[in-house]
Amino acid sequence: MTVLDTTVMDAVAACAVAAKKAAPALAAAPDEAVDAALGEMAARLSSARQTVLQANAEDVEAAQRDGMSSGLLDRLRITEQRLVDMAEQLRLLAAAPHPVRETELGELPGGLRLLERRRPVGVIGANYEARPNVTVDVASQLVKSRNAGVLRTGSAALRSATVLTDAVIAPALSDVDIDPDAIQLVPSADRAAAGALVQLPHLVPLVILRGSGDSTRELGRLAAQHGVRTLAHADGGGVLYLDADADLDLARDLVARGLDRLGVCNRLNLLLIHRNVYDSALPGILDTLRSLDIRPSLPPHDHALGYEWALDADRESTVTIAPVDDLTHAARTANEETSGLAATIVTANPQAADAFMAAYTGTGVFWNTTTRLLDGFKLLGVPETGINIDKVPGPRGPVTYPDLCLRQYAVVPRP
Repeated sequence: MTVLDTTVMDAVAACAVAAKKAAPALAAAPDEAVDAALGEMAARLSSARQTVLQANAEDVEAAQRDGMSSGLLDRLRITEQRLVDMAEQLRLLAAAPHPVRETELGELPGGLRLLERRRPVGVIGANYEARPNVTVDVASQLVKSRNAGVLRTGSAALRSATVLTDAVIAPALSDVDIDPDAIQLVPSADRAAAGALVQLPHLVPLVILRGSGDSTRELGRLAAQHGVRTLAHADGGGVLYLDADADLDLARDLVARGLDRLGVCNRLNLLLIHRNVYDSALPGILDTLRSLDIRPSLPPHDHALGYEWALDADRESTVTIAPVDDLTHAARTANEETSGLAATIVTANPQAADAFMAAYTGTGVFWNTTTRLLDGFKLLGVPETGINIDKVPGPRGPVTYPDLCLRQYAVVPRP
């Protein structure tokens, strides 16, 4: 290990130690204090608006000099309206119900009762790239679930994330007598900090990973080697299937709605068209893509069918188009060739919709609407920490505060 790596590891470990020390007090905080803290964060997004926007403008300017793509710049940028939206999401989260902490499951022999309790994890880490709003999203979810946190973002968003932590999150916690050390932001932009975060199982046993596929998968492997569990959001890419009975005007509208932002995981990535309507539907689809300045990738393809364009800074304004034999072929393609994030069918045939939705095994499936709806706030009314597409028991899809807990069985005497 180099001297630099040691320095980075020490910085991450110091954040983890501080968060772990503050975790018990946050876990014991009353509901009213937790919700008040979220309300204070919303208020401080307004009062610290100019400071946040200035820091973000500096991040964006630096990223533009470095040649960041337009889609990634869109994710990095905080606007006045986005600040308003962030504050509204915090207020809605504050008003959302707290999960029941204890549920009685039944009775056991010998005069005993069986209870199921929900407990915070303790300290949860989060690694994410150039999306400063995620700093608030994740921090607020952790506070609502009563987990302390260690957040790490890349150099592109570090100024914005630092201001959001120092001017919004920490003082909001202090205002309601919750230890502000409960939410830590790693002060280093060094990429080694991400690796350090997943090597501290006794301090940070669970880490949320968001980012590009390859780097996130590598962090997941490193975490496994060190006994750290992860909720990974490595891959995305929405699939839209035009059935033989599709309304073509609706299909064109959904194509446009699925491409309103290019740097997000749930955007339209792969467009599958039933072979019987491929020739008739394609010209209108191409017109729609042309109006959006999106390049179609048509057969024969020189890339994997499910290649995720959002992660390709040079070619993110691209959608893959391919014909399929029928809805079974479409579902199989979505299952086997893509990440399994989300797919939608466009059809006027309810039986076809039911069959496609039964055959697709991914995280979100939709009928006559866009995969852009696969989002914690749009589906559940609260921000998400990420979208988990793992095929294992546990939280799947948008991960929100009720998911960030551990189940504990308790056996107690009957009164």
